[in-house]
Amino acid sequence: MKEYQPGKAQYGDGYIMIGFSRGCFVVISTHIREIGQEIFQAHNHKDNLSSIAISQSLNKAASCGDNCIKIHDLSDLREMYAIINLDDENKGVDQLAWTDDGQLLAVSTRRGSLHVFLTKLPILGHACSTRIAYLTSLLEVTIANHVERELPVTVSVEVEPSFVAIGVYHLAVGMNNRAWFYALGENNVKKLKDVEYLGTVASMHLNSDYAAALFEGKVQLHMIESEGLDAQEERETRLFPADDDKYRILCHALTSDFLIYGTDTGVIHYFYIEDWQYVNEYRHPVSVRKIFPDPNGTRLAFIDDKSDGFVYCPVNDRLYEIPDFSPTIKGILWENWPMDKGVFVAFDDDKVYTYVFHKDAIQGSKIILAGGTEVPFSHKPLLLYNGELTCQTQSGKTNNIYLSTHSFLGNLKDFGPNELTQMLSQTLMLKRFSEAWEVCRLLNDQSGWNELAKACLHHMEVDFAIRVYRTFGNAGMVMSLEQIKGIEDHNLLAGHLAMFTSDFNLAQDLYLASSCPIAALEMRKDLQHWDSALQLAKRLAPDQIPFISKEYAMQLEFTGDYINALAHYEKGITGNNKYQEHDEACLAGVAQMSIRMGDIRRGVNQAIKHPSRLLKRDCGAILESMKQFSEAAQLYEKGQYYDKAASVYIRCKNWAKVGELLPHVSSPKIHLQYAKAKEADGRYKEAVIAYEHAKQWDSVIRLYLDHLNNPEKAVNIVRETQSLDGAKMVARFFLQLGDYGSAIQFLVMSKCNNEAFTLAQQHNKMEIYADIISSESTTNEDYQSIALYFEGEKKHFQAGKFFLLCGQYGRALKHFMKSPSTEDNLAIEMAIETVGRAKDEALTNQLIDYLMGESDGMPKDAKYLFRLYMALKQYREAARTAIIIAREEQCSGNYRNAHDVLFSMYSELKTQKIKIPSEMATNLMILHSYILVKTHVRRGDHMKGARMLIRVANNISKFPSHIVPILTSAVIECHRAGLKNSAFSFAAMLMRPEYRNKIDLKYKKKIEAMVRRPDTTETEEPTTACPYCAFQLPECELLCPGCKNNLPYCIATGRHMVRDDWTVCPHCDFPALYSEFKNMLQTENICPMCSERINIVHLKKINDCTEYLKSEDGDQ
Repeated sequence: MKEYQPGKAQYGDGYIMIGFSRGCFVVISTHIREIGQEIFQAHNHKDNLSSIAISQSLNKAASCGDNCIKIHDLSDLREMYAIINLDDENKGVDQLAWTDDGQLLAVSTRRGSLHVFLTKLPILGHACSTRIAYLTSLLEVTIANHVERELPVTVSVEVEPSFVAIGVYHLAVGMNNRAWFYALGENNVKKLKDVEYLGTVASMHLNSDYAAALFEGKVQLHMIESEGLDAQEERETRLFPADDDKYRILCHALTSDFLIYGTDTGVIHYFYIEDWQYVNEYRHPVSVRKIFPDPNGTRLAFIDDKSDGFVYCPVNDRLYEIPDFSPTIKGILWENWPMDKGVFVAFDDDKVYTYVFHKDAIQGSKIILAGGTEVPFSHKPLLLYNGELTCQTQSGKTNNIYLSTHSFLGNLKDFGPNELTQMLSQTLMLKRFSEAWEVCRLLNDQSGWNELAKACLHHMEVDFAIRVYRTFGNAGMVMSLEQIKGIEDHNLLAGHLAMFTSDFNLAQDLYLASSCPIAALEMRKDLQHWDSALQLAKRLAPDQIPFISKEYAMQLEFTGDYINALAHYEKGITGNNKYQEHDEACLAGVAQMSIRMGDIRRGVNQAIKHPSRLLKRDCGAILESMKQFSEAAQLYEKGQYYDKAASVYIRCKNWAKVGELLPHVSSPKIHLQYAKAKEADGRYKEAVIAYEHAKQWDSVIRLYLDHLNNPEKAVNIVRETQSLDGAKMVARFFLQLGDYGSAIQFLVMSKCNNEAFTLAQQHNKMEIYADIISSESTTNEDYQSIALYFEGEKKHFQAGKFFLLCGQYGRALKHFMKSPSTEDNLAIEMAIETVGRAKDEALTNQLIDYLMGESDGMPKDAKYLFRLYMALKQYREAARTAIIIAREEQCSGNYRNAHDVLFSMYSELKTQKIKIPSEMATNLMILHSYILVKTHVRRGDHMKGARMLIRVANNISKFPSHIVPILTSAVIECHRAGLKNSAFSFAAMLMRPEYRNKIDLKYKKKIEAMVRRPDTTETEEPTTACPYCAFQLPECELLCPGCKNNLPYCIATGRHMVRDDWTVCPHCDFPALYSEFKNMLQTENICPMCSERINIVHLKKINDCTEYLKSEDGDQ
């Protein structure tokens, strides 16, 4: 029976394990609440159980019997930890016992033998750079280098070592005061020597040439291989400390250049091996327990007697405390990956803590805790390389653990945004910017890039920051960083970066510590921190104080602190002509602040003396808000702000001053106020002028009518301004005078049509009202009321006119037809217009009957019928009527009228694309030929005149009232032109009895002589080509014998047209021979066909006349 104290708390403190010889064992409790209870029972051995034993250090229980040993874990007795069979022991096992540390378990047998089992290997290992040496069995050490991918080498040693040390080329193992050294070859290990020391060795370190052993508070430094080297004797070995030093060494380390050790007095010594002398020492308040240099020896982590951790930099003799440092920490490992300088881990039995030493940060160097990683039970860390921790286990093997702070080293594409964001924080903490770049690229998020850029600035990685800012398009930061990246002064550069990260106080401190302290002042000025800027300027740049004072004063003024603003404006005055503009701004500030502080006299005097108009306006506004009207007005006036000055003078009723300023005032409001005041005083002339300036026309009209008795002026203003109220006032005025016509006119103008109508009705002035209304745009109701009035008065023409205006066409036509006929027959014209607008067949027939004389037996002139057809757009009927009218005109001898009627009809039909009747075309041609005769004779061209007269004389029946004069002219012109035969034939016609006595006596004898002595010679008529078929025919012939076409004729000569000399009148589009027409226009500037004026410049020769010939074809 054995009593034991379990290692775990839940076992309490009174458990008893009882073994029974039949093979069972049970656990019972002596705890008062569990007394008598069986906690656990197991049948461990089949036949018998001879002994049980407990190891408290291992927390294990062992039982033996039946040739085997069974081991249980006390934390969970149901779990079998191990079974050891002793097959050779046929008589059975007897007793078993643990050593105190639980490393060995001894079993005796009934046969008399003793078996000892090793339960765990001592965890013994060491690392140098990336190479590690560790115990793999009690007499075997393995050397491995996983990073360099070297094959592991095992070294058999002579004794079970209590320490192991590995160097660049050597391995050392040893126990007590003795050490064995081995040289490491390519593939083999050679034993070199063994060394005995003066005491039991606690620890040992090696570099390429030396070994350093710590024993009993001393360190012996000696060469490992002195044979064959020309080493000086004193350099072979040295014992520390020297005899006269009274301290004990507690820890040591050996780098490639230095032996470093820490003492119980808290001193850390650096001994430089090459010069064989001390080069540095650091005094710590308490003793130094353990030291851990980084691979280069430039930084040293150490743990002191209070279990606090520190990093010491011998280069600048600075000490940095390791934050959140656990008192259970056993050791520290520095990162061996060459790119990751500054990362180290501190470890205890359960956990590894990752720390980063940030050397070049804006805020200065510091250490931060990056995170922690759980370590499996009894793993001892040996080596850290790129986030991978190599640990030694109890079983004599190594195991690799990846630090949780380096999770970004896997395949980043396998992770989602949340994990990537976490990894970004890790990379930035560890200053792994290239990896952070990859994470940001995968995240593709603006905030990620921002974080990376800020971290780069924080760690003063300016080039990388530029690259990041350029990637996400922050041009401003790129340009700013490009400007500062070449700065070598660390503090100045850090100051700029702190400013970029908005840490302005830190930036100021850094600037002040740099070679350019003025930068701090510039920054505060840029930030408008004028208070701070003033403090800095006193120290750094006293000449800047006035300018900063001015800016500070402006800021204080803005916040309403006028007392201090005034003081700073006064401080800002330099009195130097060079800074005149600055001084003026300060004086302006003094003026404004003085007024605000109540010192009005000083402020106003300053403002008046000051050259600035704006200042006078601003001070005036302040005074106005303070109800100091006279001073405000004075300043406005001085500043030439006449509108404002007048406005303020009005407020204090100073009309005399207002009157003085009026010529300069543009504001109608002020003129209006002044006008009202003057009107109230009865000074109407001044009031009228002011009202005019204020554009208050109604008031102007009122004064002219009521007070100044000047209705002409009032009427002119109403006509100019079209003021409705003004028109009403004028109408009322004329009504009082009894001038009803004028009153009606102004009532209509004021849109009071009903009053005007009533007035016109009452005073029989409807014609006046009707005239005014018809010139205005008025409603149909107004027109109808007038029409009904005239209808009642039997004034048919006016009634018809107003019925037409309001669209009542039937009633309008009825009145026009009833209207008595006048010389100009205006009623018939209006009736035609009415029917044209109405487009009503019944009304049309009614008017046609009227014009034909069906209703009253009096046919009207045919021209009205023609106009009616034109109004109705009945062009064919109009054409027929036109021919009749032309015939009548011709018979009456009005050839020009007949020509114009036919021409206008011809043009209209052409526009409407209606075929032109041949009779109309022929009549127009003969009439035109007659008209041309006068032109040719006037220009002295008798041949052309004679040819045209021959054409007219051949159609003499068309000119019945002028037969004899035309034939006489034909005889004379033909005789002049040498056409004797034609002259004779026309002279013979005149000798007929019916014409003979009508011949003008002036020519009678000559004609009779011509008949008596006939001369039949005749100049032959020249021929030109037909424009259609090119047949040569006489130039005045208009019917081609070749193609039987009627040929177009020239409106200038009457000849037929030819293709190569074609032009048209720009107005009526009738053809003419280009050369002849141009010649005619030299003296006559009127078209003989349409009588429109023609500028010779606008006449264009037409090279292709095909389209004109086509249209002529259509006309035929």
